[in-house]
Amino acid sequence: MKILIAVSSKEYSGPTLDVGMNIARALKASTTIVDVGQKISEFSAKDVSLANELMESWDLDRPGVDVLEWAYTYLAENKFIEPQTIEAGFPKNLLVESRSNRAEVYLKGSVVENLNLILRNGDIIEELRDEVHTHNYDVTIIGGSGKRSMGHDLIQYIDSSIFIVNNFNLKQNYRILLAVDDSSGTAKAVQYGVRVAQAFGIDVDLVTISRDDHFGEGYKKASARAAKLMRRSGVAAETLFKVGEPVKTIVEIAGNNHIIIMGASSQSPIAKFFMGSKPLNVIEACNCPVLIVK
Repeated sequence: MKILIAVSSKEYSGPTLDVGMNIARALKASTTIVDVGQKISEFSAKDVSLANELMESWDLDRPGVDVLEWAYTYLAENKFIEPQTIEAGFPKNLLVESRSNRAEVYLKGSVVENLNLILRNGDIIEELRDEVHTHNYDVTIIGGSGKRSMGHDLIQYIDSSIFIVNNFNLKQNYRILLAVDDSSGTAKAVQYGVRVAQAFGIDVDLVTISRDDHFGEGYKKASARAAKLMRRSGVAAETLFKVGEPVKTIVEIAGNNHIIIMGASSQSPIAKFFMGSKPLNVIEACNCPVLIVK
């Protein structure tokens, strides 16, 4: 599995990096940490290029290098990288530029096999979308955003599953709330639910929701398949059938002590923008982490 952890600042990205690296450790996943800094002007780009050519370490840092250095310090303090790497300090001079808007530092990880730091410069949605598309990440981990349009764009246009770190507390005893129905995305969401539950040793609530008191055969079979896979995988799971409006019911059950896992909507981006979708509406209304599986 390949994980991309998107950080944006030293002030606000601490929980995102903390959660992302602990997930990477649990899943033993190849991991890349990316910061998308502001776009480099033509004049600044020339300065950065000159600095790269003439200096072993950058005195003229491109926008975002300070965030990578902060992420490196976190990795060192939490022993995610090899001791000999830590002794050398943050290797600015080893920041390899693959394109004008992308540079990378390769690190020797101690708990994950491949661990890299990436700096991209430009529009955050465009840069994350290109990074995911080009390098085939399975999961992108991002911080919670109060901007509705940002959440819509991330879910709709980034071609990977997305874990949104919303009010995550490592001291909280979480359960997984796994939304199960007869949609095409449920099977993969259930598989991810098993992996997360096994990695963290937590229990699962399988919830199937109907707007009335009738649950069709498709819903019942999907719930039964999910429960069977949980049993076979050694994951403790409780099956719930609830009547109500789906988004409101999911948010109420989740509270602040669940990690919500749901399949992505099959609606088109235009339909999602004007009509919304259950995953998008859950993200906006909930008070806990959410994993949208694609």
